[in-house]
Amino acid sequence: MKGLDFKNKCVANISKVIVGKDETIMLLLTALVADGHVLLEDVPGTGKTKLAKTLAKTLSLDFSRIQFTPDLLPGDITGLSVYDSKQCEFVLKKGPVFTNILLADEINRATPRTQSGLLECMEERQVTIDGKSYVPGTPFFVIATQNPVETAGTFPLPVAQLDRFMMKLSMGLPRREEEINILKRFNNAEPLEELEAVVSLDDLKTARLEAENIFVHDCIYEYIVDLINATHENKKVISGVSPRGALGMLRCVKAYAYLSGREFVTPEDVKDVAVAVLSHRLVTDYTNNTKELEEIIREILDTTKVPTEDFSK
Repeated sequence: MKGLDFKNKCVANISKVIVGKDETIMLLLTALVADGHVLLEDVPGTGKTKLAKTLAKTLSLDFSRIQFTPDLLPGDITGLSVYDSKQCEFVLKKGPVFTNILLADEINRATPRTQSGLLECMEERQVTIDGKSYVPGTPFFVIATQNPVETAGTFPLPVAQLDRFMMKLSMGLPRREEEINILKRFNNAEPLEELEAVVSLDDLKTARLEAENIFVHDCIYEYIVDLINATHENKKVISGVSPRGALGMLRCVKAYAYLSGREFVTPEDVKDVAVAVLSHRLVTDYTNNTKELEEIIREILDTTKVPTEDFSK
């Protein structure tokens, strides 16, 4: 299955439940194919949880949800060893991270100690419990959500945690016509319950392998590095994008080009994913202001020279 076919099938199926968010769905699929994780930041009721569940059903993947609260412990996420009196030994009780798609709902409501319970499995794709390492799931894709409006009783995600997310996305409120369609669609039915898978785990694995082989011209490498360096030189930025962010950017543009049906990356691919991939990695005096961070990346895109070479092989 080629990239464009993979994308069209997924978008069409997810759109049976999620109304008018094709761009967000495209970026979500990009992060999935690029083997990254996504932070969804938006007000309650915009469909973040439903989007995660719909994605899991579309690909027929295992799905788990963790409701983050201040009293949640790291062991509640990863699991722990429990003594079995019948077997006279400790038995591993696996936590919800042993899945394919993990929804970390309202992640910023848990303490930093609990948030850090996700760091190892997000970056290294493994979970260490009582000195032993386990694989959480293959694939393993985290979709975390947080509410940008209500901050009482929350713990802002540390820079190290934010850097683990390949993208930060927002669902946004629907337009008038879209909201009318939502009311009609959910009036007497729940489309998610009737949704069926349209692509398989093997299709996803193939998509990831094919995306890795997308051609990247030298000038695209230079363009990405120029954008990254510009975040370090910007006077508004205290700390710019890390090498992890640069590598994440490269994987994203290759996946985006693949899902767009091309065999090579263009500067437009870089521009289309730049805000989602880079903005949340910036450290400024107003780091929690998403709009300000996104505006910095847009300014950098506007002022950085765009290559004009032939980008195909």
